[in-house]
Amino acid sequence: MHIGLVGLGKMGNNMRARLEKSGVEVTGYDTNPDVSDVASLAELVKALPTPRTVWVMVPAGKITDSVITDLEGLLEPGDLVIDGGNSKFTDDFRHAEQLAAKGIDYMDAGVSGGVWGQQNGYGLMVGGSTEQVERVMPVFDALRPEGPREEGFVHVGGVGAGHYAKMVHNGIEYALMQAYAEGYELLDTRKDIIKDVTGTFKAWQRGTVVRSWLLELLVRALEADPEFKNIEGYVQDSGEGRWTVEEGINNAVPLPTISASIFARFVSRQEDSPAMKAVAALRNQFGGHAVKAVD
Repeated sequence: MHIGLVGLGKMGNNMRARLEKSGVEVTGYDTNPDVSDVASLAELVKALPTPRTVWVMVPAGKITDSVITDLEGLLEPGDLVIDGGNSKFTDDFRHAEQLAAKGIDYMDAGVSGGVWGQQNGYGLMVGGSTEQVERVMPVFDALRPEGPREEGFVHVGGVGAGHYAKMVHNGIEYALMQAYAEGYELLDTRKDIIKDVTGTFKAWQRGTVVRSWLLELLVRALEADPEFKNIEGYVQDSGEGRWTVEEGINNAVPLPTISASIFARFVSRQEDSPAMKAVAALRNQFGGHAVKAVD
């Protein structure tokens, strides 16, 4: 199978490598000519066999809107666009309608795995028609982790469902990171009786009910910088966390834990707390998100 990939940043470039390793041919386009296979979107479209599949992996919002609009003018009926970025699910409805007017199909894919996805595989949450999902299943199989398909891939529903599921996933992620971070701060505060904070978290990695990949990443961050002396306690928040809380309000679903974790990030912008240092370190570990270094 041969697909086009628009956006070759941290995620896109790693995805290209994993796809090619699995035998999927990829023609990539990026505004950075050093990583791009072609000079323009038009050349990308010309390089693909019909019916074409183009995976868009660029920042959500105006940049994704611009790429979708450009592809609308270049693709043909029967071609398929997959938005694998972190777009809001309501944008999917608009993009699908926009492309459908030209006979172009559309799918959305929530992608989790961060900078570790190339090695470990990506968790995929897909929205779209069953026909289109089956058509590009070789791509999804190449990207997902090894093992049973249902443990790393789900066809959630129609257009928008994939990004909705990813939104909720990220809301849960906020709460989990906050819980680990607060536990870290409490342990670190009692230096009179707790002599090995890193070792405590490390011991929780096997056999305990709080074990997880996030916990493993926290241990990794602690081993590199036990007191987080090189990180400011400033934590950015992505759109998905806010959108999750908005959906809770709109549907009268109580989300006290997720809501509190987002407001805690706002606190991080007012003071340099140990817990927020831990959250910042975790985001850097799994997603390569930038941290503010201590001057």
